[in-house]
Amino acid sequence: MGRIHIITDSTCDLTKEEITKHGIHIVPLTIQIGQNTYIDGVDVEPASFMDMMKQSSELPKSSQPAPGKFKELYDELGKDGDQILSIHMTGGMSGTVQSARQAAEMTTSNVTVVDSRFIAFGLAFQIREAIRLRDEGASMEDIVARLDVVRANTNLYVVVDTLENLIKGGRIGKGKGMIGSLLNIKPIASLEGGEYTPVSKARSHKQVVNYLFKQFQEDTAGKTVKGVGLSHANGLQTMGQPLLDLIQSTGFNDSEIAFTSPVISTHTGPGAIGFIYFAE
Repeated sequence: MGRIHIITDSTCDLTKEEITKHGIHIVPLTIQIGQNTYIDGVDVEPASFMDMMKQSSELPKSSQPAPGKFKELYDELGKDGDQILSIHMTGGMSGTVQSARQAAEMTTSNVTVVDSRFIAFGLAFQIREAIRLRDEGASMEDIVARLDVVRANTNLYVVVDTLENLIKGGRIGKGKGMIGSLLNIKPIASLEGGEYTPVSKARSHKQVVNYLFKQFQEDTAGKTVKGVGLSHANGLQTMGQPLLDLIQSTGFNDSEIAFTSPVISTHTGPGAIGFIYFAE
């Protein structure tokens, strides 16, 4: 049957130690600021990117990897008959998974492409489950079936602290943005179904924390919490840590924190958080 190689992209929030230990292959997205192009996670890091974005008059642009990048890796990893699981950030926010699918059609290797329908830790939870099952000797079919279950039991909420990047990116008009800024509204969106879907709005960081904690309690009632992740763009002190303190009060002590990928913070702007949990 051969080995199963796992490929993902640079939005996955896995640690570098995990990536190395489990032999995970990363195909990174790229970020363009002005005339300069950077490879996500290679020559631009999340924290320093925030300063670069702040100093830029234009909103940075992210680009998915070209199909050729995937094909090259697929050809190499599958040349001896090994299988490949290529699992990526939601197709609702990026063309990355579509590039992977195009490459899978072009290669002679045995490739299974999965749209995780998530980003950040929502993607990481699925990759980790795939690693566990692969290492236990599970088949590709069993792994993919299990990922469906993990996906169905994962929730992800995104909260932006400023509407500036959403305005720059053309997602909302400047007029609405000005009103939102004056009222200090913080939109709360879910990633249900892989799409950015506004679900509520708050007028303070405390209201955001209370809303997300209430959702967490409702969604995990009677279930075992398997993972909690907080991905942020300099939003840890204002919303992230207070929320994680509440999560800890429920008895779950293994929450993870990551500085989100530049690909994500380009869209959310500074101060944003992503709150992700998996329970079944």
